[in-house]
Amino acid sequence: MKSIFSVMILAGLVACGPAQNDPGPGGVTVGEAKALDEAAEMLDERNAPPDLTENMTAAPADSE
Repeated sequence: MKSIFSVMILAGLVACGPAQNDPGPGGVTVGEAKALDEAAEMLDERNAPPDLTENMTAAPADSE
């Protein structure tokens, strides 16, 4: 009974995702890679082109 319980605990631990300090892509840790991805998303949002439809106004009609 104890061996079954031990195997279940071990299987549960193996199913967990990588730890924050495990090696990740490009020689950085998993936590650092996540932080870099979030920073890249923020930069992309900040550098996104403005929505041109908000700035469009009707041209005044000539009243001659």
